[in-house]
Amino acid sequence: MLIIRRHNTDPYFNLATEEYVLKEISDDTFMLWRNAPSIIVGKHQNTLAEINLDYVRENDIKVVRRLSGGGAVFHDLGNLNFTFTMKGEGSNLINFRKYTEPILEVLVRLGIDARFEGRNDLTIGGKKFSGNAMHIWKNKVLSHGTLLFSSHMPDLSAALNADPLKFKDKAVKSVRSRVTNISDHLITPMDVLEFSTLIENHIMEKYPDAILYELTNEDHERIREMVESKYGTWEWNFGYSPQYNFSKVLRTQNSGTIEFNIDVTDGIIRDIRIFGDYFNICDTEEIENALRNIQHSKGKIREALSPYNISDYFNNLTIDEFIEGMF
Repeated sequence: MLIIRRHNTDPYFNLATEEYVLKEISDDTFMLWRNAPSIIVGKHQNTLAEINLDYVRENDIKVVRRLSGGGAVFHDLGNLNFTFTMKGEGSNLINFRKYTEPILEVLVRLGIDARFEGRNDLTIGGKKFSGNAMHIWKNKVLSHGTLLFSSHMPDLSAALNADPLKFKDKAVKSVRSRVTNISDHLITPMDVLEFSTLIENHIMEKYPDAILYELTNEDHERIREMVESKYGTWEWNFGYSPQYNFSKVLRTQNSGTIEFNIDVTDGIIRDIRIFGDYFNICDTEEIENALRNIQHSKGKIREALSPYNISDYFNNLTIDEFIEGMF
């Protein structure tokens, strides 16, 4: 087994690294890594339905889709992630207990009563500190999980506080749980990097063939190519979302009520209808036509509407207010 040391905290690079290691490195591997503030959404989720978009943009939180299924999670530098990639056969590949066992063993040594509960969670006192997910590729599994060690809980809550009433879709929804930080349960204080070293040392003990491995310059270059072509793109992180219907009522002081009903497929607005008690000079159907077949993203919408004076279509409404109404 290779224990791959990773120091990069860029979430685009780190998610690309997981796929690269899974598909390009034949050895079984174990990795510990951290991300700067980011939201990592499950492969089958509707990204916009999982995040508080305004909070994410205001706080420069990156949003990245991962290979595995499951729900959206918040990462910051107080969260430690662990990843196994291992060869196997058939149903033997799917075994959350196997891949979380080393983590529980470390915590028991530290005097913490941590447990495996439900389908894929680790808990302390009934509160979740680790969610886990898997992706199968050929005869290999990628099993990874979060370890809330000293994460900033208000950021976690705010970043994932999406409005469930805005979206109607068949995407997998995240289930919010009561959560806790590992550091709150330690008898002897330590920081997240010291905790990471304990886990790495335990893996070295548990797998006698384990050796340390550093990704090469060639590895890094190929991973960066994956960031440019996939993990850093709007098409993967937002456009890959399943078909969904977005609806929102915008109530303004000067323009009245405006209701948006938007059908989106592959991240593209296929149809949009706008209703309300607003007054207008120009026919709002022109705005609807301008927005069809446009990305459901603020930048592309602003670009599509640049030839129009939005207050001619919705009296006293600004372009910023209009765009906010579509998210």
